[in-house]
Amino acid sequence: MAESKLKIIPLGGLEQIGMNITAFEYEDSIIVVDCGLSFPEDDMLGIDLVIPDISYLKEHQDKVKGIFITHGHEDHIGAIPYVLKEINVPVYATKLTIGIIEHKLKEHEMMRTVKRKVVKYGQHINLGCFRVEFIKTNHSIQDAAALAIYSPAGIVVHTGDFKVDYTPVFGDAIDLQRFGELGKKGVLALMCDSTNAERAGFTMSEKTVGKVLDTIFSDHKHERIIVSTFASNVDRVQQIINCAYNYGRKVVIEGRSMVNIISTAMELGYIHMPEHTLIDIEQLKDYPDELMVLITTGSQGESMAALSRMANGVHRKVTIKPNDLIVLSSSPIPGNEKAVTKIINELFRKGAEVIFQDVHVSGHACAEDIKLIYSLVHPKYAIPVHGEYKHLKAQARLAEELGVAKENIFLLSSGDVLELDEDSARINGRVHVGDVMVDGLGVGDVGNIVLRDRQHLAEEGIIIVVLTLESGTGQVLAGPDIVSRGFVYVRGSESLMEEARHILDGTMQNCMDKHITDWGKIKTEIKDALGDFVWKETKRRPMIIPIIMEV
Repeated sequence: MAESKLKIIPLGGLEQIGMNITAFEYEDSIIVVDCGLSFPEDDMLGIDLVIPDISYLKEHQDKVKGIFITHGHEDHIGAIPYVLKEINVPVYATKLTIGIIEHKLKEHEMMRTVKRKVVKYGQHINLGCFRVEFIKTNHSIQDAAALAIYSPAGIVVHTGDFKVDYTPVFGDAIDLQRFGELGKKGVLALMCDSTNAERAGFTMSEKTVGKVLDTIFSDHKHERIIVSTFASNVDRVQQIINCAYNYGRKVVIEGRSMVNIISTAMELGYIHMPEHTLIDIEQLKDYPDELMVLITTGSQGESMAALSRMANGVHRKVTIKPNDLIVLSSSPIPGNEKAVTKIINELFRKGAEVIFQDVHVSGHACAEDIKLIYSLVHPKYAIPVHGEYKHLKAQARLAEELGVAKENIFLLSSGDVLELDEDSARINGRVHVGDVMVDGLGVGDVGNIVLRDRQHLAEEGIIIVVLTLESGTGQVLAGPDIVSRGFVYVRGSESLMEEARHILDGTMQNCMDKHITDWGKIKTEIKDALGDFVWKETKRRPMIIPIIMEV
């Protein structure tokens, strides 16, 4: 019998798309589900990646038993190398997911130190107080799994990212029977994907895209075809390869992430590439355009991705031609619309034809699919996950429609501690969560203060004041000289700079008259005087850095 309560602690991923990581704690055992990253916001200047702050896991390191991964998307696995450097525990996932994770571990030279276990559907893993079962689901990447987490307090079903696809391109359909069996046993809580909860109806099958692609290929037999999609959408890539083979075309795969994931999927048998179909990009010039298909990254308008470089004319191997057909087989992720539109415009300018509608289906469950899962599982508590707040709210409404009591629906924020058992559930306190920024090789060394400085420099520019003082007397021997970057174009503002020098001369004379020799005080006087003058003349506040040398 359960005496303690089960704690569910989302450490990231709620009220946003990305950085999914959740801790499940019961007495002296913690297991972690997913370990993702998110990509930087527009105001995170120079940042490459954002990973979750795992202070709570580090504080309770002796309790953490292992990490369970639902599928191989970056927002669920991207932070694994960084987190495992802090807490080295085993990682459990399905075959393709482990294959993609291992590629990351190789890059970080961690293959020998990290224990990994490939789990099959239906298999149970016992860790501490928990038993975790992997259940087959469908998503826009192969080998996605839902998790049934058995604890002394009851069963929690975590769907991961999923859709209900009765006719998947590869493998079996979602195991709805198992969801129904768990529902009959009695499910304490359901943590369900909310991304498409606002969309009515059912999510279309991935196979429908294959029919659209076939029509495109048959209508464009004399053009070179370039298809851009998510690197991780292995089924989509398989359908593009099938069309290429059926129409006698050769395939080139371009883009670092695309090459990495597709080579892993081919090695593990998740992609079938007919013989003599795949060629290297170096061989592109050896074949006529009408026999070529390029599968590439960049469908989200990422500036460094292959399609962006082609559109901007800076790709080393591929030049867009007026006879090209570009197919964007994805929908813009919220926030990427501008970047995608910019790419489409550039491609049109180069004379190419661009198809960017109706060549994509979502990998996430729409409202009717979510209702189906609730109807099978019959949870006592509903905990919508994976989505912005509006998505979580939409799922909460669906759960209420399906008979979950309003007081049993919990819209959590990252850091909330939800304590629950068969008798009650409540949010009891918070743990520390946050964003850790990765910039180059630095992890966490860029924080809010550095970002604020970068923002300041980006918006207002910088003025550096250099002067040389005589040791002992404090007399000005040289300067003050003014160097400006990102503030005004100096040659066009000579009078402004000359006046600024006069202001600084007066400030230094004033300091000497008052016998001020403390450098800190002198720097403050310079900043105040120059800052007031620049604001009065330009209504700008550049960063002012005085540099004093003593001889």
